[in-house]
Amino acid sequence: MKMNRLGGTDIHVSGLCLGTMTYGTQTSEADAHRQIDMAIDHGINFVDTAEMYPVTPISADTQGDSERIIGSWVRKSGRRDKILIATKVSGQGLKIVRDGAPISGQTIRTAIETSLRSLQTDIIDLYQLHWPNRGSYWFRQHWTYDPTSQNRAATLDHMEEALQTMQRLADEGKVKLFGLSNESAWGTAQFLRIAEQENLPKVETIQNEYSLLCRLFDTDLAELAYNEQVGLLAYSPLATGLLTGKYLNGHVPEGSRMTISPGLGGRVTKRVHPAVTAYQEVADKHGLPLPLMSLAWCLTRPFVTSAIFGATTSEQLSFLLKSASIELSEDCLNDINDAYRSHPLPY
Repeated sequence: MKMNRLGGTDIHVSGLCLGTMTYGTQTSEADAHRQIDMAIDHGINFVDTAEMYPVTPISADTQGDSERIIGSWVRKSGRRDKILIATKVSGQGLKIVRDGAPISGQTIRTAIETSLRSLQTDIIDLYQLHWPNRGSYWFRQHWTYDPTSQNRAATLDHMEEALQTMQRLADEGKVKLFGLSNESAWGTAQFLRIAEQENLPKVETIQNEYSLLCRLFDTDLAELAYNEQVGLLAYSPLATGLLTGKYLNGHVPEGSRMTISPGLGGRVTKRVHPAVTAYQEVADKHGLPLPLMSLAWCLTRPFVTSAIFGATTSEQLSFLLKSASIELSEDCLNDINDAYRSHPLPY
């Protein structure tokens, strides 16, 4: 398993990170425990979750179950020292968590205390703001994103408050590192500037969507990530299952995410299936399963610290883990680039 430096720290994490957002809905507690053990046994030392998980569907009845399932694994396994745990505080608008309150110093502290209890651990290795209070162009919102309603002074005050809270929590031994999620280049740069000026925790990671079908990170964010040592934690590297090829030709497998969320959060468009077909043809040409090629490609990108992938079942996980041993040829990478030029931004 390839290991990468986490931001500007001396900590190294596996190139693949186990995502857990199905734990508690599509994935049972027993199978989730098998998945964590299997991931560790294959060299993964990084697990990502969030206080709002599980999804598919998001529900007040299950909110927090993913953390609690990881916590029961921590208690039963005695293997807490084998993994780094990353989790996130939910932001403005999600009514099932604190009635949709925006992120603040108080909500960060409240969320962390709850997550520590749920995860049955004394410290969170990486704590992330799930999305900005001011809004985000992620979640397929980049087509209509308009920053002109933002209040710059209020945003900067919020950023400083969040960093001050993270410093206090780090001093208390409850959090090690700080990261962002669904952030922009400007937002990340401001967090970095304030942290440097005020001697507050540096942004070490940014967790944004990244895959063969979603390459918004490739320009300004990639430059920022490289120069400021902010590692990308790439979520949805299989584009919520589109890059498995299982939805081609109108096929919708029983129990798949598309049966619960038909539009896959705005990812299903008239252009997405031709794009998936193009990548399927590349994979077939080079004798590779499409999902393994898609994950292996993520690991070739110089700014990707870890690709966060999930599996509904341990059988799926066993298959996807094979991507860690795949090295894509130059010809394959060139064919991928040609497919991308023909099918940019399909959603």
